[in-house]
Amino acid sequence: MDVGASAYRVLLVGEVLRSASRGLFDGVVLAPAGNVCEFSEALEGVQRLHPDVVVVDLSGPDALKAIQRVMAERPVPVLALHPGTLSGAEAFQALAFGAVDVVDRPHEPGTDFWQAVGRKLMLLAEVRVSRPVQAQKPNVRPAVTEAPYPLVAIASSLGGPKALSVVLKMLPKDFPAPVCICQHISHGFTEGLAQWLGSESPLRVVEATDGEEMVPGCVYIARSGSHLVVRPKGRLVLDPSPPVRGFRPSCDVLLTSAAESFGTRVLGVILTGMGRDGARGLKEIRERGGRTIAQDKTSCAVYGMPKEAVRLGAAEEVLPLDQIGPTLIQWVQSC
Repeated sequence: MDVGASAYRVLLVGEVLRSASRGLFDGVVLAPAGNVCEFSEALEGVQRLHPDVVVVDLSGPDALKAIQRVMAERPVPVLALHPGTLSGAEAFQALAFGAVDVVDRPHEPGTDFWQAVGRKLMLLAEVRVSRPVQAQKPNVRPAVTEAPYPLVAIASSLGGPKALSVVLKMLPKDFPAPVCICQHISHGFTEGLAQWLGSESPLRVVEATDGEEMVPGCVYIARSGSHLVVRPKGRLVLDPSPPVRGFRPSCDVLLTSAAESFGTRVLGVILTGMGRDGARGLKEIRERGGRTIAQDKTSCAVYGMPKEAVRLGAAEEVLPLDQIGPTLIQWVQSC
């Protein structure tokens, strides 16, 4: 496959990926062409071949260990392929170890699937990654406040599940505010995301349900296929309206509705992600007197959404990932 000198180099890890070395990727070359590493050889392959991106099939018993070793020793964008024979837990564990994204792999992937993966790889090859941040438990324990309560609203996209786990892990069980999250993720993965984040955090994490009333100390994840809208008095609405600028759920819809319903009592956060979704909503929060945070460039997997928020003047603070949780704890006490 001749795609020119500027083509991205991809390292494949896992025997199942051998068929992908037969020219099915569109716009990328393998590093070296035709080579597929065993899981035990992943780190050595990255160190020797310097690929732009690594693809790891999660079907092997040592796939997660391979991702963990690569990200700890020689960070590089990792795309994990999740076969239907596995539960969602492996997908989110891969994200926890530093994989940038996860894609469902059909039982018998065809040319269309591999070409779609190839296009995704060209995007991921532009991502700058770093060693995963390890969250530290905070010493500060805020007092529980009475209703009306403050609200934390978070927007995240590419690289977001890992970032969310770091932030939520820092919040105490008696955190005196509900947390609403809009995370761009493949359709059908939000239930697994809620379960995984719940295992990583002392807070209760659930998929949002239409019409339910929020309670402090609980995290609500926007469901696939519906916008998550916050109404006055803490009622949540799942809105099936068309996508907003290509996204449903939309981060802008969540943040804007939070600003309109909770005003000065909203703490808005925008985390790592590609594109601009959420920046306008974060600005709306700040303009209505709420407090806002954008994740800084150094700790982002993709400095797209936070960058746009900073450009718009939407971010009161621009913070490293490991400082966002402690800042929310501090702010919520006086919100």
